[in-house]
Amino acid sequence: MLTYQAVLLDLDGTLVDSAPGIVSTIAFTLKELGHPVPPMKELLRWVGPPLPESFATRAHVPAGDIPEAISIYRSRYLDVGAYDAKLFDGVGVFLRTLKDSGAAVALATSKPTTPASIMLEHFTLTDYFDVIACAADDESRGRKDQVIEDALAGLRAKGLPTTTSVMVGDRIHDVEGAEVHKIDTIMVRWGYGGPAEWAAAHKSVDTPRQLHQALGLPFRQD
Repeated sequence: MLTYQAVLLDLDGTLVDSAPGIVSTIAFTLKELGHPVPPMKELLRWVGPPLPESFATRAHVPAGDIPEAISIYRSRYLDVGAYDAKLFDGVGVFLRTLKDSGAAVALATSKPTTPASIMLEHFTLTDYFDVIACAADDESRGRKDQVIEDALAGLRAKGLPTTTSVMVGDRIHDVEGAEVHKIDTIMVRWGYGGPAEWAAAHKSVDTPRQLHQALGLPFRQD
């Protein structure tokens, strides 16, 4: 029996190991702007949160330079970085099982619409979702609570149930965004978060099998 009527899924770090393409594009952008490039461990912390926030708080890019940083990043990422990614093991089977279960399924990602669409099409994931909610391409709307709001509204507009909903993600932003809408969170430990972030969620899982169990899905390995 399904634990939740509606399942909202993050993209980067939850379904797709997109860190290589994101990190290399961030490094390229910072070099172009003449900013120092942080070590890899620090760059991995950029994966998930909205880019303007990370450029401001992590690289200390002045507010006036952030639009240029976003422009450089987006151009490079759409040409190269978006394709330097792979599905995490077990994601394909998980999405098929979730879709077959009858749950309402939405993508809720702070990744802008264009690169998110490219990635979904590249991995043929689009058809698994009833609703796809992303950040605006101009980064004007992309906080996690905002994309969760859009995902829930989209499901309701289609007449799908959302009384019991859960956000599945890998970073603290997923937890904080879900809290705004008073829905549960399940954190996947194979993403880019850490112990403190996992502890903030209602539940965390180490494997796709555990995620199936948490959602009340049968587990299959085909």
